[in-house]
Amino acid sequence: MANAHSGDDYSLSRVPMDARRPMWEVLVIRIGSLACVSQLMLGAALGYGMTFWGAFWATMLGSVLLQVVSYALGAAAAREGLSTSLLSRWAGFGKIGSSMIGGVIAIALMGWFGVQNSVFADGLLKATGMFNLQVWALITGLVVTVIVAFGFRLLSLTANISLPLFLIAVGIAMFQVMSGHNVGELIGAQPAGKPLSLAVGTTMVAGGFILGAVITPDISRFMRSEKDVFWMTLIGTFAGELGMNLMAVLMSLAVRSGDIVTIMLSLAGWIGAAIVIFSTLKMNDLNLYSSTLGITNMLNALFQWRVNRVTATWVLGIVGTVLSMLGILNYFVNFLVLLGVAVPPVAGIMFVDYYILKRNRSILDETRARGTLPEECEIWNPVTMAAWLLGFLVGYFVTDTGIPAINSLVVGGLGYYLGMKLYGAATSQRSVEFAKTNQVV
Repeated sequence: MANAHSGDDYSLSRVPMDARRPMWEVLVIRIGSLACVSQLMLGAALGYGMTFWGAFWATMLGSVLLQVVSYALGAAAAREGLSTSLLSRWAGFGKIGSSMIGGVIAIALMGWFGVQNSVFADGLLKATGMFNLQVWALITGLVVTVIVAFGFRLLSLTANISLPLFLIAVGIAMFQVMSGHNVGELIGAQPAGKPLSLAVGTTMVAGGFILGAVITPDISRFMRSEKDVFWMTLIGTFAGELGMNLMAVLMSLAVRSGDIVTIMLSLAGWIGAAIVIFSTLKMNDLNLYSSTLGITNMLNALFQWRVNRVTATWVLGIVGTVLSMLGILNYFVNFLVLLGVAVPPVAGIMFVDYYILKRNRSILDETRARGTLPEECEIWNPVTMAAWLLGFLVGYFVTDTGIPAINSLVVGGLGYYLGMKLYGAATSQRSVEFAKTNQVV
């Protein structure tokens, strides 16, 4: 238990059963990551280009795709007690591949932490009129860093407080925006903007949270069963995704604008600021939390360093805070989006290796019973690297057919499966194995 008490949160080990948490604790964190300002912006965009029922079905289809990815990876993590990047060592990527996953996740989420911190600081500046943006960015960045340094339990406590307050603030804002409008008429109203197809709407929904779906293991590893993961992902996805989207769709149809969030945030008093503050707080702590898990795994895989997660939290938190104070992160948003394209194929490859090929399931089962990690793992898997690159290229360049994020996920997984089968046939191996190392952590 020293690992947990030190705040390391089992970043390089299995989460033991006596450290697992009730389903509702993880569920609140999950809903908090979905019920946010960016989700309202997505819903408003749907409502500006689609009818209510069109937006409903786009959200449903996108949510189903997210549910499948979230549950598949989340259930594996709950069974094994491992984070996304650590689990990947025995799910197709090997040690070097897992370091790359950890690095991509760490950089992407640290960057988004900085971007969201700027939004957080701007909300407080507008609400108080005190100090300046840089001072508030320093304060908000350090507050979130302290929360994350204390680990999963404080993460849960923060979500328990900020989520209800966010929902109350949004409810008040929605009441003010919707005042004088008939809901029945809005449900049958035509959108004010350029029409969006069902495929485009579904793409917007699925693509908007695919990174969150892939890092589901970072919180689901604390769950007690795969059944808990199912209900957490199902309720979280549909309550957060569907609830927020449809609220924003109705407001967008009411005011005939796709910029409903700006209207909500311009409301008098603390209501608009509260929406930004509580939205950012509960989302940004999870960004930083998963970022630290990724960086500790990367440094361990590359250099055998066992960097304490708390230390990594302070380093990444301070770097992200300073970058947000300097105001330069907005120039890197396109780069952060590019990193996001690299994540979906990871889910496809891990799914195929863990659930279909099952190359490491026996050693995972054996060591899970002892509460330890396997004593060896592959150094790297060249087939994985090729499939990952293929999935990334498809996701980046094929944007006019299907859903890019899902295209890259499916191509990555299918490419990996076929590649492993072809490699096995060429080398006369029924179960393909590459060179291994016993320096696991």
